[in-house]
Amino acid sequence: MRPVRGKRIVAILAAGGLTLAAAACGDAPEDTPSAGGSASAAAAFKACMVTDTGGIDDKSFNASAWAGMQAAKNEASNVDAKYVSSSSEADYEPGLRSFVTQKCNFILAVGGLMGTVTKKVSDESKNAQFGIVDSSSTGSNVYPMQFATEQAAFLAGYLAAGYSKSGTVGTYGGMKIAPVTVFMDGFADGVAYYNQKKGKTVKVLGWDKAKQNGTFAESFIDQNKGKTITQTLVSQGADVILPVAGGTGLGTAQVAKDSAGKVAVIWVDQDGCKSAAQYCDVFLSTVVKNVQEAVKEAVLKGAKGEALAATPGYLGTLENNGIELAEYHSFDSKIDAALKGEVEQLKQDIIAGTVKVQSANAPK
Repeated sequence: MRPVRGKRIVAILAAGGLTLAAAACGDAPEDTPSAGGSASAAAAFKACMVTDTGGIDDKSFNASAWAGMQAAKNEASNVDAKYVSSSSEADYEPGLRSFVTQKCNFILAVGGLMGTVTKKVSDESKNAQFGIVDSSSTGSNVYPMQFATEQAAFLAGYLAAGYSKSGTVGTYGGMKIAPVTVFMDGFADGVAYYNQKKGKTVKVLGWDKAKQNGTFAESFIDQNKGKTITQTLVSQGADVILPVAGGTGLGTAQVAKDSAGKVAVIWVDQDGCKSAAQYCDVFLSTVVKNVQEAVKEAVLKGAKGEALAATPGYLGTLENNGIELAEYHSFDSKIDAALKGEVEQLKQDIIAGTVKVQSANAPK
């Protein structure tokens, strides 16, 4: 999950016009002039995306956002999608400004860390339409896409507590930002709810919700740091771990793979068995944030000429399938049927409002 995994967007270029360098852009569409020539090119809707530092293949939110862009391109013939990667936070502003200069129709910022700079650039570029994932960056020309991930993470916490053999589970974040800690809040509360219902004392390592203190890698790309943190959690007894850390979490997946079945991982953002299939056998489940669908719909609306309202924007919940707990894949036969049923019932109770899930880090 990537910031602040805490909420990110896209652009426009003429079909025969400027393109970004191959090293910076992904799958820039080839120019295919038709008999209509310039008229056809002028109709193109250019959706442009600036990634967070995890890169386009982070197996997490950047990858999800780009998949949404590509899905929109595949569904609407007039959509032209491209992206530029950010190696560091210093790349955010130049990336956004380059797409403004290129007159992209939709400029997507991916990640809560981009909130401040997106507001700055969008305020100075009122004629451009922006979108952002995992942030409430304000502005009449910014369409925010946020996710109530605390709800699905609550389910994940309950599942982890019920599945754990050691009675200890763990979590850690990439950075201490709201789009990350909201997962950790929900996870800790899900474990607490399990303990309350079952009279158990399953412990959570790596996050104290009351104190809002915990363990962070300070990176969304450092797999070695992910390994080190995970090894520490495992040494303290954790046998189910939720890394909310983008690519850093792949280090956790490797530790679990090396454990010969003793450690399980709950992934975030994209279903881990699809985004990081080589580790599917260690993914108990995934707290899915449906960034792909949210981005796709935003681009398609823009391409149809529909307005993208800054308020209220988009909020993914369990009820609208904007978030979910993914299927159990290879763990399906290892999870007690009663536990599966309890998790499903808990989902329905959250949707109905009979179980309240709260987090100070949830989207406002």
